[in-house]
Amino acid sequence: MAELADRISAGRGDQPADLVLRGGTVFDVVTGARIDGDVAIYDGLIVGIGAEYEAVQIEDVSGLILVPGFIDTHLHIESSLVTPFEFDRCVTPRGITTAICDPHEIANVIGVDGIRYFQEASRHTLMDIRVQLSSCVPSTHMETAGAEITAGDLTSLMGHASGIGLAEFMNYPGVINRDPACLEKLSLFQGGHIDGHCPQLSGRDLNAYVAAGVRTEHEATTAEEAIEKLQKGMRVLIREGSVSKDLDALAPVLSDVTSAYMCLCTDDRNPLDIDEYGHLDYMISMLIAKGCSPLAAYRAASLSAAEAFGLKDRGQIAPGKRADIVAIGSLQACDAQAVWCAGRRVDHAAFDARQFVPPVGLHSVKAPHLRSENFRARANRPETDVIGIVEGKIITEHLREDIEVLDGDKRPDPERDLARIAVIERHGKNGNIATGFVRGFGIGGGAIASTVCHDHHNIACVGIDYADMALAANRLSEIDGGFVVSRDGEVIAELALPVAGLMSLAPFEEVRDRLKTLRDAARSLGVTLEEPFLQLAFLALPVIPALKITDRGMVDVTRFEIISG
Repeated sequence: MAELADRISAGRGDQPADLVLRGGTVFDVVTGARIDGDVAIYDGLIVGIGAEYEAVQIEDVSGLILVPGFIDTHLHIESSLVTPFEFDRCVTPRGITTAICDPHEIANVIGVDGIRYFQEASRHTLMDIRVQLSSCVPSTHMETAGAEITAGDLTSLMGHASGIGLAEFMNYPGVINRDPACLEKLSLFQGGHIDGHCPQLSGRDLNAYVAAGVRTEHEATTAEEAIEKLQKGMRVLIREGSVSKDLDALAPVLSDVTSAYMCLCTDDRNPLDIDEYGHLDYMISMLIAKGCSPLAAYRAASLSAAEAFGLKDRGQIAPGKRADIVAIGSLQACDAQAVWCAGRRVDHAAFDARQFVPPVGLHSVKAPHLRSENFRARANRPETDVIGIVEGKIITEHLREDIEVLDGDKRPDPERDLARIAVIERHGKNGNIATGFVRGFGIGGGAIASTVCHDHHNIACVGIDYADMALAANRLSEIDGGFVVSRDGEVIAELALPVAGLMSLAPFEEVRDRLKTLRDAARSLGVTLEEPFLQLAFLALPVIPALKITDRGMVDVTRFEIISG
């Protein structure tokens, strides 16, 4: 009661606030109004706006516009390739004060210990990391993951302060066909929050999926798909990641009317893209540049996100809300000049004062030693299923090509942009090796390989030369996971990701620089994709149409079955 009384007293001006931001203009994401006056902060909460206040500390923000801190409504921090602490240091200065993450990448490698690592890390970062509980580990029955998470495991993880609900339920066929294991997990969160993941689902199947209690969707890739999902009660999250780029398609849907029910997310974005383009700040500026109103863009990035996930304590610069505030130079540029998380200034001193959590998932790569002959595509007929890359999307085309069989093998054909793709089980469970063909890399020689391979995170490798493919894949075992580029019998670039084969222990600046070297190395092989490594990773995700590959073979996602060889 004493703390509450002091807060009320500070809001009334009867006692000094802890901090006052003076000289700026508040942009209200409810009415779109500009509000002059001080912003008073007490004990991490906003207690007053639009009036004059006294405080222990006064910060001059003259000439700046104050907007609510941005909320990334769906992402996998592991896909930033750095630890939660380095992710915090990378994006919080850009105004991202809340990140709603699903740690299912690390969970697919080491299980519940990976989720607990993120839960513990969330206690020490400046940004507020909210840890959803991973729903589909593994994502389907058509892959070999390092771990499995059951409904009983989820029960043991519930109740943590960082929790909101159940993370993206990717096995949408399991939901609409009432798979008992799916229903058991969904039942745990009825009445709570459940994230969705149902690309291209519509009609009665979409009705059934939403009826299961699913609240959000980040897989809409067309305006028509987004509108149907909005009309059926889902909150649509506009996604702009390193591979999945849906902002252009969905920007026409975002308006002052719909923005109350739309949010922003990155899903998977690495430090190189963050450095070259930005994060949610980039999305906001791009939406405005494409004709969306500042009110719609900033509301989607803050208040609408908070409301969608039940975070009633944030999303607006208003009394009683968390003091998550971004000071920007202009609404159009979304250029963060200063950031406060729960009233704490984001600066070097604040980052240095954090406590760190020891890494987990070290020495997780237990793949078989590979030889050139492991990458042969043994066959006796020319008809061949080929994965067709759609750049900027994680959906793929299911192509069919005739490829000549020579000595029982179908060879890669760079002139037709037909590269070998392989997935190798690396968790030490069965040593599976599956091969196939992919079109869209433009690769003319050598190989690239990665342990970032959604969602099972086995080794994915694409190349023209079998010896280079073996070299790259074996090198991943030696460096405990990461990315490798090989050519003419030599490793020409690499990035070690020893935390579960997913995250580096290096500062994000070093990871960014190594990614530049890797990108240049891939281009030297002829690769034309802007982001070849994460594009490769998504070719192994068997819940996104239309054709994918796992360690068990090529997967027809539309039919939800493995294609027989």
